[in-house]
Amino acid sequence: MITFLGGLLLLIIGGMLYGRICEKVFRPDDRPTPALDMRDGVDFVPMKKWKNSMIQLLNIAGTGPILGPIQGILFGPIAFITIPVGCILAGAFHDYMCGMISVRNQGAQMPTLVRRFLGKNTYSFYNVFVSLMMLLVGAVFIYTPGDLFVTQILHADNSFTSPVVWIVYGAIFVYYIIATLFPIDKIIGKIYPVFGAVLLFSAIGVLIGVLAKGYPLNEIWTTGLVSVHPKGLNFIPIFFVTVACGIVSGFHATQATLVSRTMTHEKEGRMTFYNMMIAEGIIAMIWAAAAMGVLNLGLATAETTATAVVGIIANDLLGTVGGIIAVIGVIVLPITSGDTALRSLRLMISDALHIDQTNKRNRLAVAVCIFAVVAVLLIFSKLNADGFNVLWRYFAWANQTTAVFAFAVITVYMLKNKQPSLMALLPGMFYMFIISSFILNAKIGFNLPWPASYIIGGILTVIYAAAILYRSRKTDLLQ
Repeated sequence: MITFLGGLLLLIIGGMLYGRICEKVFRPDDRPTPALDMRDGVDFVPMKKWKNSMIQLLNIAGTGPILGPIQGILFGPIAFITIPVGCILAGAFHDYMCGMISVRNQGAQMPTLVRRFLGKNTYSFYNVFVSLMMLLVGAVFIYTPGDLFVTQILHADNSFTSPVVWIVYGAIFVYYIIATLFPIDKIIGKIYPVFGAVLLFSAIGVLIGVLAKGYPLNEIWTTGLVSVHPKGLNFIPIFFVTVACGIVSGFHATQATLVSRTMTHEKEGRMTFYNMMIAEGIIAMIWAAAAMGVLNLGLATAETTATAVVGIIANDLLGTVGGIIAVIGVIVLPITSGDTALRSLRLMISDALHIDQTNKRNRLAVAVCIFAVVAVLLIFSKLNADGFNVLWRYFAWANQTTAVFAFAVITVYMLKNKQPSLMALLPGMFYMFIISSFILNAKIGFNLPWPASYIIGGILTVIYAAAILYRSRKTDLLQ
């Protein structure tokens, strides 16, 4: 319990201190924001700070900060240290800088920022890559909340032939369409406070349950720095790809740039972007602790699926009614990420093709194309026995890969503005090594042995750093 509580304290205090440092480095001022200068009543809409913060938290907190840590805790209590450190120095910094750079560049979405700071060739690759990732997010975040609702709330069959599954999927699908098409303050801005209350209740309830019931949690000095994973998985890079959103997520950059269009003052950025990622880290810590507790109590095993562990934790700690509310809180997370993921994709496609999004027909046309592809991915994930696992593995890797691009953008921006660029370059290099060594070894990638994967990954990391430094000399000073 001491390692967990110490890590939680480190996350909160460290986040407060480093958040102030990040703000001081960026130097927010009183210039008009895109929400005020470019107001269009659809995407550029001024909203209050508390509402922007809640939207950002719900946008970024999908199933990643719950299902990821539940699986990552199998590596032992080292997770209670790596989650806070990674969240403070990399994840929250990444979210803050992406959001604020977007504010300084007319609310530009990530593909546009990649083009401005990394060049047209990188932009072309990134634009296709991030669009595919967002489609995967849309499919995954219909599948996971839908199946959780069917199995944990309705206690029904979740197979492909079950009509209940498709009714629930259809309801989520319809909500996504509405949230994608309507002005951001009409649907998302009004319903998110309710979702936020459910999310906070479930997280706080689980934390109180862990402390009150005295869940047995391992200490780092009794298990060693890194425990042996039950399946023999390598801590580096698999832990960081598994935990993903609880530490760093490239998906967050696409959501920060979305919210950058609704902020009314630059000084709101630390609360809206940095602190909300710290809040996500806290959620990740709580569920990691709860998962370790049920594993140590024998209520679950390493073979138990992460979604099943969610139900076990909720029911054991909060009882029937509280457990249902907690599960609903977990269901809310992916839904409130999937809707804005597809909204962001609409904006990115429209920006790339110069399609006016104030026109309702244009918004509908782009949305129809997006949802048609999501539907195909969803059907594939249910028809194929291993379909969802394939989608999830590609999504997890793609998520971290997009973060590498975002760190590159931040590094170039900081170099050109004479800011301490190592704050961005070092975490970017670390994650370049993580994603490259992972995909080189993984069966869904090149299936190379670990020694070769580590060596090639190291070489690619050096090339990544050199390419960023070279690019910074070729880029004109941008805002």
